[in-house]
Amino acid sequence: GLDAADPRTAIAAMQAMNASVRNPVFFPVFFLTTPALAVAALVARRAGGRLCGGLLLGAAVIVGLGCFVLTITVNVPMNAALALVTVPADVSAAAQIWADYSPRWQLFNTLRTVAAGVALLLSAAALWKLPS
Repeated sequence: GLDAADPRTAIAAMQAMNASVRNPVFFPVFFLTTPALAVAALVARRAGGRLCGGLLLGAAVIVGLGCFVLTITVNVPMNAALALVTVPADVSAAAQIWADYSPRWQLFNTLRTVAAGVALLLSAAALWKLPS
């Protein structure tokens, strides 16, 4: 949706979204999902759920690499660089800044979304396979 907006508005909106993401919900969701899945995998394996534990471990690895590492290595540096930008008054200058930022950010955000979706499916499959 931001690509359809005036690029000056898109830059300012993305800067505001990035600045507001650090909130009480962010920390546990971003930092604790991978360890929680890993602990759940360990507990499941110790309870005799080898397949369940394997699925949860797979989900932990996917979230760790596909969400956490990707965010830290790609999206956070991009967001930090965009935060330093003073939104130019000139529409063409803003359009160039946005064109340099948006496609790459969207690609990696899509990859993170797919990774999270796969991890969710693996977690659901693990729940289905819980030993009774």
